Amino acid sequence: MIAPHPALASAALLEQYRNIAASTVGHFGDDGYLRGIRPLFDGLRMLGNVVTARVFPPDGSILREALLLSEPGDVLVIQCVGDQECACWGELRTLAGLIKGLSGVVVGGAVTDVAALREHRLPVFSRGVSAYTTRGIGEQGQVNQPIEVAGVQVKPGDIAIGDDDGVFILDRRRAEALLPQLLAKEEQDRERRAAFLQRLASIG
Repeated sequence: MIAPHPALASAALLEQYRNIAASTVGHFGDDGYLRGIRPLFDGLRMLGNVVTARVFPPDGSILREALLLSEPGDVLVIQCVGDQECACWGELRTLAGLIKGLSGVVVGGAVTDVAALREHRLPVFSRGVSAYTTRGIGEQGQVNQPIEVAGVQVKPGDIAIGDDDGVFILDRRRAEALLPQLLAKEEQDRERRAAFLQRLASIG
């Protein structure tokens, strides 16, 4: 089943989240935290509206449709049903994602072509790495349906925020409700960081 592109969170809301760290969200609970999903390389920053895909390895052909439906700034979130050692994402799909302007990819399973993915620098988060991969069987798969990744329900149009510390998925209502607390926490941390650094410099 393939559904149209979801309704988007406003550009203004996303801009407010531009400099909010995933760990700042984590100060207010673990709801939406994708446990076990790790960044593939350091220095990552990902933010965008979610497009979902459900893949049934070893059939990975549905990801072509997911990429075609994606828009610049989207984050593709993939649920892998069944074989978690069968990688559904690699270099060629990363290049296609860069052409589409994706902000990142989250794979609830394995990825491959790790050296190339690190070189291309599209933010990629996954549960693991594998040399065994999906192929274009063309029998199963879903796009823009509710999925589950790392025990979290993920819906098209949610907001994904990820960095070196991991990934949170927020629905728009929760993202709006949390925003004042998150901005206040970021400002408080900036002030405390500056004070600590000043004290550290005085010691040196």
